[in-house]
Amino acid sequence: MADTDLSKLMKQEVGKAAADRVQSHSIVGLGTGSTTAYAIQFLGERLQRGELENIQGIPTSFQAEVLSKEYGIPLTTLDAVDHIDIALDGADEVDPNKNLIKGGGAAHTREKVVDSLANQFIVVVDSGKLVDKLGSTFLLPVEVIPMAITPVMKKLAQLGGKPELRMGVKKAGPVVTDQGNFVVDIKFEEIANPGKLEKEINNIPGVLENGLFVNVADVVLVGEIKGDQVNIREF
Repeated sequence: MADTDLSKLMKQEVGKAAADRVQSHSIVGLGTGSTTAYAIQFLGERLQRGELENIQGIPTSFQAEVLSKEYGIPLTTLDAVDHIDIALDGADEVDPNKNLIKGGGAAHTREKVVDSLANQFIVVVDSGKLVDKLGSTFLLPVEVIPMAITPVMKKLAQLGGKPELRMGVKKAGPVVTDQGNFVVDIKFEEIANPGKLEKEINNIPGVLENGLFVNVADVVLVGEIKGDQVNIREF
C-alpha cells in the first residue's frame, strides 16, 4: 500500500476511534482540520445508522460547520447550551504532558473556547505530531486584530520569538480568520514553559488568542503506521 494511502487510512482510523467515543444525548465540540474532518464524517454516519441519537454539535470553524451539515449532524451554539460533553479536535504538536500547539488552520481561537469548555477533550493526531518540546516542528500561531499587527509583532519579538505574518495561499494578502483577524506565526528556539508563554502572549494588547493549549487535553488518540497496518493507541 502506498504511503499516501496509509497516511489517509491512518487519519480515517483515528478519526473513527474518536467518533466511536461519542455517546447518545451528547453535546459535541467539533474541531477543525483533516483528521477531525474524518471524525465528523464518522459521527454523522453513526447518526444515520441509528447508533446514536440526540446529538448536537458545536463547530469551531466554518469548515467544521459545513462538514457537519453535509453529514447531517444537528448544530447548536454556546448561547443555547450550558455545557459540552465531549470535544473532538486535532493538533499540530503534542508534548509528553499532553500540551498542544494548534492553529495550522487558523481556527485556534474558537477551538480553544470549545475544547476548554468540554468535560472531555479528545485529541486526534498521527505519530508525527508527537514532540519532546512544543515548537520543535511547528510555528506558534497568534491571532491578532489588524490594527495592532505592528506593535504586537514588536512585542512578540521582545519575548524572543521571530514573528511572521501568515500569508494566504491562492489569495493575495494575509490569511484572515473566521473572526476577521490576522495570524502571526512565531518561531521560538525553545518553549521551556508553555503555560507561562501562553499567558504572556495573551497579555499583549491586540492579541485575541494564541495556539498554546496547556492542560486542556484529556485524551490523545495517536495513529501509527506499522508495516502495512494502522495502529491506534491512547497516549
